[in-house]
Amino acid sequence: MTQDRYDRGMQVRRMVLGDAHVDRAEAAKTPLDQPFQELITEGAWGTVWASDRISLRERSMLTLALLAATGNFDEIPMHIRATARTGASQEDVLEAFQHVAIYAGMPRANRALKLAKQTFAEMESEEGETP
Repeated sequence: MTQDRYDRGMQVRRMVLGDAHVDRAEAAKTPLDQPFQELITEGAWGTVWASDRISLRERSMLTLALLAATGNFDEIPMHIRATARTGASQEDVLEAFQHVAIYAGMPRANRALKLAKQTFAEMESEEGETP
């Protein structure tokens, strides 16, 4: 593990996913999955997401499209929630999923859009709640 890349990855991960999400993930970490969590933090967040070659908004759109196209639906709600921090709008998400529909199939785009609608509704509901 490269400590600088890990530290940068943790910073970007917190910026995109929020402290609450990362704190929950860190608290749930066990000796079994610690190496995997380090790999994600260093590789995905410290290398790919930390690159300044494209914007976080564009990364959100790409990530959501790839998750949908490959049928990895479990992470779509997490990345929909991240759009609040990356600047990807609901319209951006729709555009990404329309590409999925054409290039990877209607059923995958349809399922991804259903998850996005549900997650955006939850986010709007949470904004209206008082602590």
